[in-house]
Amino acid sequence: MDRLTGEPDLAADLAQEAFVKLYHRGSFPDRPEAWLVTVALNQLRNVKSSSRRRVRLLTPSRAEGVHSDPPPAPDQVAEAEASRGRVRAAIDRLPERERELLLLSAEGYSYRDIAATLALNEASVGVFLSRARTAFRELYAGDPSASH
Repeated sequence: MDRLTGEPDLAADLAQEAFVKLYHRGSFPDRPEAWLVTVALNQLRNVKSSSRRRVRLLTPSRAEGVHSDPPPAPDQVAEAEASRGRVRAAIDRLPERERELLLLSAEGYSYRDIAATLALNEASVGVFLSRARTAFRELYAGDPSASH
């Protein structure tokens, strides 16, 4: 296979796939060596056919027709960076427990998981989260009375 492909990694992958197919087959063919070579050669043909099709389909003229969102304008990038910086600064100024509550909540943890992680009563997680969100909003908005 290595000589046929000219790519040792591809040859190894094809051989491995052939053995996996033999394993999934559940029984040995009459001539396992011939069966493995035939399967590997068929896989090589499929790879080459896919490569040719991919090259044919991925031409520059076809790429021009692909529609996607344009990249953001430089002022939008700068604004997003500034906003991320303000979020980070506000989070960093929160007390540790409030910071952890907000981050765990943002990651999608349930109240039960947050309570277990932070050694809190599950019934009080909602109240603590509400307070943490309020403190974050005040810090994000730059309210000087929100310093902790």
